[in-house]
Amino acid sequence: MTDAAASLATEQQNAVQQAAVRQGLAYGFAGMVAFSLTLPATRTAVAELDPTVVGLGRALVAAALAACALAASGQRLPDRATVKRLAIVALGVVVGFPWLGAWAMQSVPSVHGAVVVGLLPLSTAVFGAVWAGERPSPLFWAATVAGSVAVVGYALTVGGGALHLADLALLGAVIAAGLGYAEGARLARSLGGWQVISWALVIAAPVLAIPVGLAIHAHGLNAGAAAWAGFAWVSLISMYLGFFLWYRGLVLGGIARVGQLQLLQPFLTIAASAVLLGERVTPAALVAALVVLACVVIGRRARIG
Repeated sequence: MTDAAASLATEQQNAVQQAAVRQGLAYGFAGMVAFSLTLPATRTAVAELDPTVVGLGRALVAAALAACALAASGQRLPDRATVKRLAIVALGVVVGFPWLGAWAMQSVPSVHGAVVVGLLPLSTAVFGAVWAGERPSPLFWAATVAGSVAVVGYALTVGGGALHLADLALLGAVIAAGLGYAEGARLARSLGGWQVISWALVIAAPVLAIPVGLAIHAHGLNAGAAAWAGFAWVSLISMYLGFFLWYRGLVLGGIARVGQLQLLQPFLTIAASAVLLGERVTPAALVAALVVLACVVIGRRARIG
């Protein structure tokens, strides 16, 4: 192969990679928008429903849909090694994040929860590096850490310089989600994005049915239309359909790069909280949003091995 031909082949390969990254970012952004309503919908639901019903019961509803989708498409049962990896995904995004987030939403406004959950990009990038072998450049880490600092600074400003006890649950939710995103993206490369979340839900359902059943027996299911609408959103979109887009984006665009889009999620959540729940948006939120947006742009251009 001549030098000219080799150069042309390299350019074509780079063009294909860049196109995949752009598609990944588009899928990831759509998934992030779907997830941005999770906290307001959860807060609406837990106002009248038990947090265990909201946090874990959503997975049972999504699991029923997942079982139908897997059966209708004729998917083969995963092998034992894959089941173990799916259990890690389920622990992170089916159990950890939903349940801890629902518990926290009993105590803090969704605006406050949104900014703490804004640490998700950092958690996702760390697990992408440790768990999936990605190698973000120093510029990427600097942009992600700067955006995370802006998010935490905003949280402290809104909270009067103090963090709430529920923040520990939210931080645990962030760690759980980062793990579930990273392992789910690794599996999605071979299994497929929607198959990953579908199998994770089906595997977790028998275990989750026990605490959900006990919670329903103890607290009942009496709730208004608003609470049920919130539960429907977190069950159908946050717990299932949103992952179709999100895992596809992580596979195409890379775990760290696409995960950084979550720096924008708190501010979409804040806007939704203002519209749906009447929570106040301060000028500090707008300033922080601009800082985070700049960090996303910088991170978008940074190299990731």
